[in-house]
Amino acid sequence: MKLLAIEGSGGVASVALLNLEDDTITAEYTLNHALTHSQTLLPMIDEITARTECAKSEIKAIAVSSGPGSFTGLRIGSATAKGLALALDIPILHVPTIEALAYNLYGFDGYVCPIMDARRDQTYTGMFHFTEGSLACDIEDGAMDINELLDKIEGTLGDKKVIFTGDGIPVFREAINARLGDKAMYAPAGFNRQRASSVAIYGAKLLASGITESSDEHLPDYFRTSQAEREKAEREKAERDKMREPGDGLVCTY
Repeated sequence: MKLLAIEGSGGVASVALLNLEDDTITAEYTLNHALTHSQTLLPMIDEITARTECAKSEIKAIAVSSGPGSFTGLRIGSATAKGLALALDIPILHVPTIEALAYNLYGFDGYVCPIMDARRDQTYTGMFHFTEGSLACDIEDGAMDINELLDKIEGTLGDKKVIFTGDGIPVFREAINARLGDKAMYAPAGFNRQRASSVAIYGAKLLASGITESSDEHLPDYFRTSQAEREKAEREKAERDKMREPGDGLVCTY
């Protein structure tokens, strides 16, 4: 039996097949290029299932990276998972993107801090360490200002180092180095972006624990409103403020 994993929360499109019987990744297809996930995810799934001669009936569940991340990417990834799960009558495994990113660095003897660029000097982040094969949370995942994150890290590190992973590294490296110095490390290229194989590994743990969702139940975790929603709210606020400005001496009576 196989587990299909889908990662579309950021710029990376990635899919993987995990063989649940011998705990091996039988295929992983990752693309980090300027194409929308609507152009890539389904063809990639078709490719890996065809290349591994995996019948759709062999897929027991679908693990999907469920956020936070790009609103468009999350919608496409979740819609893909929901459509396939409904068609195949199988459950969805709701995998938090931040925890899946941390699994890229499984076994690191220190703290792991995924950082995703959330724009406006904000990052989707959290901090974890591995203990007895499990992921323990030290800073709860969420959206926060980079300086707020660094304050929390400085209060937690002690003698240990922290390794960063995610597309926030190029954006925040200078600020991190200024605050943490040689206590900060950075994941190498093969491990510093989202990977469907990590989503599969986390998803398998959820499946073993019976933590699943139906296609109807599944919704991505956005963590904050979309840019379009924020811009709409800003326009509406500007219009309300304009209406409250002092007039030209006219008095409205009712």
